[in-house]
Amino acid sequence: MAYEAVWMNDPSKLNKFEFIKMEKDGLDVIRTIIDKYSKEGYASIPEDDMNRFKWAGVYEQKPREGYFMMRIRINTGIITSAQARAIASIGRDYGRDLIDVTTRQAIQYHWLKVEDLPDIFNRLEAVGLYSYEACGDCPRTIVGNPLAGIDPDELMDTRELVEQVNDFYLMNRDFSNLPRKYKMSISSNIYNNAHAEINDIAFTPATKVIDGEEVIGFHVYVGGGLSAKPHLAKELDMFVRPEEVLKVSIGVTTIFRDFGYREKRHQARLKFLMADWGPEKFQEKLIEIIGEMPTAGESKIVGWNAVYYDGVFPQKQQGLNFIGLNVPVGRTNSDELEQLADAADEFGDGTIRTTMSQNIMLAGVPDDKVEAALQLPVLKRLSPSAKPFMSRTVSCTGNEFCNLAVVETKERARRVAEYLDERVELDEKIRIHFIGCPNACGQKHIADIGLQGALVKTPEGMVDAFDIAVGGILGPGAKFNESLKGRVKGDDLGGVLAQLLLFYKEDRESGESFHNFVKRVGVPAFQEKLTAILAS
Repeated sequence: MAYEAVWMNDPSKLNKFEFIKMEKDGLDVIRTIIDKYSKEGYASIPEDDMNRFKWAGVYEQKPREGYFMMRIRINTGIITSAQARAIASIGRDYGRDLIDVTTRQAIQYHWLKVEDLPDIFNRLEAVGLYSYEACGDCPRTIVGNPLAGIDPDELMDTRELVEQVNDFYLMNRDFSNLPRKYKMSISSNIYNNAHAEINDIAFTPATKVIDGEEVIGFHVYVGGGLSAKPHLAKELDMFVRPEEVLKVSIGVTTIFRDFGYREKRHQARLKFLMADWGPEKFQEKLIEIIGEMPTAGESKIVGWNAVYYDGVFPQKQQGLNFIGLNVPVGRTNSDELEQLADAADEFGDGTIRTTMSQNIMLAGVPDDKVEAALQLPVLKRLSPSAKPFMSRTVSCTGNEFCNLAVVETKERARRVAEYLDERVELDEKIRIHFIGCPNACGQKHIADIGLQGALVKTPEGMVDAFDIAVGGILGPGAKFNESLKGRVKGDDLGGVLAQLLLFYKEDRESGESFHNFVKRVGVPAFQEKLTAILAS
């Protein structure tokens, strides 16, 4: 440990988990898994090390009977066909063929056993992939532009930059004990396709004239996050050249490590420190650590596309295209992933790209191969032309596997999307996000319509239900959606949403987006409509 654990100078108010982390670094559990628990089995794992499993990228899955979830770090969402095949084969051998794409561009397994983990670690490492620190109180997977290197709407190719920052933090014990999870975003796409405002630290495209020359670089946002108390990240008054991104990230991460809150785990994210300090004080401390920096330049963010790409789009390389595919509620399987790997080799550039909307893209497809690629059987379900609601529905894992979720989400989300596609016709695609608990892995706060699971008491017992929020958006004018009063039973959800969407369809102005409609008519109008629906 090359740093001083200054928070231990007064341990009287620290939460219990801080002592667990000091007793044994979370990264040390990886070796213990390999040498001990994989040989002695599930029953040999003590509670403290079970909590440390997160540093290996592994969580105990519901119902805590010996099975685990694992996340694989996919930096900026780009993997090779060889990596995709390795992921698929591991899923087939150990994960019951289940492959999930997460809202942070990662790949997620379920049904793993501790005995299987060493072989999985080895097979991932053989293709340059890791699950390490995909979870835990540490710098997690770096999200970014899934189109990096091929994007007509990027100022610069950020792939090497993401790898540089990732390589610095991965397994770095100077930063493996943070107060809480720590999420980074790096993108030079002008449509904010790495969701800057909901990350702990985010680098967004900007330019600045320095010594008479326009320099391409980044602006910095700090302190974003969702969960029960969501915060939009605050922009610092700082312009960052590409070669200074790592330095700035180290400074911000150091502040979080040394000054972040460690008393209550539910108030330990960087967003709470930023809320108390404010961006001016935070920047002063950052400058103390990294030295003077130029003031902000000109932001190049012009909007937000929520990382949706349906169909075929030209790349910045003439004659090449990428194909955006819908992965219904983010769930695919080993066979489909292998077929995509084959498609990437036969028709594209040998890469597969995951997005924060839980979808997948094939890249590098020449003009004369596009039509043949579109005829592939795997593109029937993972469609480049999915129906509107299915194409915009996002879901967390839900209580099928997650110990925190109170309701099932994946299948519910799929059925609701199908219901709406059968009954509601709109020329505007509405983003609908499902989450099963307040932790908000499904990012419901930024959706047009966010749905948070709950339980309600009925004469037949407790049943699944959802709270509804409307009007979320990122990019210029970023705003979290606002909750409505009136809990909707899960089985009634499709019908209720259809009526709310009909309200939008009938009362909208020409070309008016759902967000702008909510902004114009006001949340009280939606509340009045929902109250009337529930009373009828």
